Amino acid sequence: MTKTARLYKIEMLIRNRGHVSFQTLLDELEVSAATLKRDLEYLRDQLGAPIEYDRFLNGYRFGEGFRGSRHELPGLWFSERELYALLMADQLLSELDADGVISRHLQPLRDRIHQILGTGEAEAADLLKRVKIVNAGKRPVESQFFELVGEALLQRRRVRMRYLTRSRGEVSERDVSPQRLTHYRNTWYLDAWCHTRDRLLRFSMDAIEEASAIEQRAKDVSLKTVEAELDGGYGAFAGKAAHQVTLQFAADAAQWVSREEWHPDQKAVWARDGSYLLTLPYNDPKELSMDVLRHGDQVRIAKDDGPLTALVRSKVLSMRRALDEPSGSVPERPGV
Repeated sequence: MTKTARLYKIEMLIRNRGHVSFQTLLDELEVSAATLKRDLEYLRDQLGAPIEYDRFLNGYRFGEGFRGSRHELPGLWFSERELYALLMADQLLSELDADGVISRHLQPLRDRIHQILGTGEAEAADLLKRVKIVNAGKRPVESQFFELVGEALLQRRRVRMRYLTRSRGEVSERDVSPQRLTHYRNTWYLDAWCHTRDRLLRFSMDAIEEASAIEQRAKDVSLKTVEAELDGGYGAFAGKAAHQVTLQFAADAAQWVSREEWHPDQKAVWARDGSYLLTLPYNDPKELSMDVLRHGDQVRIAKDDGPLTALVRSKVLSMRRALDEPSGSVPERPGV
């Protein structure tokens, strides 16, 4: 039995029986007297459990301060394996949070987990080094903006921001009510009600140039509505699904694509020739076209009721023209 399991069992035995003798605890836990004494000291001194010895009852019970209140040992609802899994999850989250904004707030939880596991700083650091996350193409977010938006989200306050719309090269002032933070393909997005445009929009957080909190209360939009408006289509700026496409992957590419989730509502079937047919909903075809093109001649568009086919064809023609350009003919930008 692990130390975590023993601590949990001691606490539950005392809670359920009112008081438990030292010998009963030895029999239940099947440990030495020295180990049991160390466990009882750890519960009292490290985890703050109000356990005391009663001479008249000849057993251990919760002290007077426990009556009328509910005492729970932090983290003991998890097994040792689950606690290590939490540490791994913390490491994953820390990798997504380069500036440490989220990690800083989770530090007390991390310290408590290490304490319960009995791991020292060196051992815990070695454990976390065993997980490596590669964030290719990550677009960092200014820590001051990330924290400001996060606080506004939790406190239900509006945010005024100066935002760059890259596709149009335009900078605009926006008042928004944060609804949700989304991490997609190594990029953080803010899903918010835009009071300037009077609708739900998704903003790339790395495109925020200035931001400040506003005292006005945020407009509340149900998460169900947010999901319906922003998650239906394909990609980061999905929107409501308006079209559907079926992609046919050759047998070689199918070995990998069949293991991938391109969309929560995707449908897939294997063809007799070993190819793989993947049907997806989409709205804006831009991101989906890039995912199709990265598979080159290993994919073809079998069916499409929207603009994806035309966009892919246009991109292929543009790529061919670019490849046919003589070497060294690309003009330099002024000042470069």
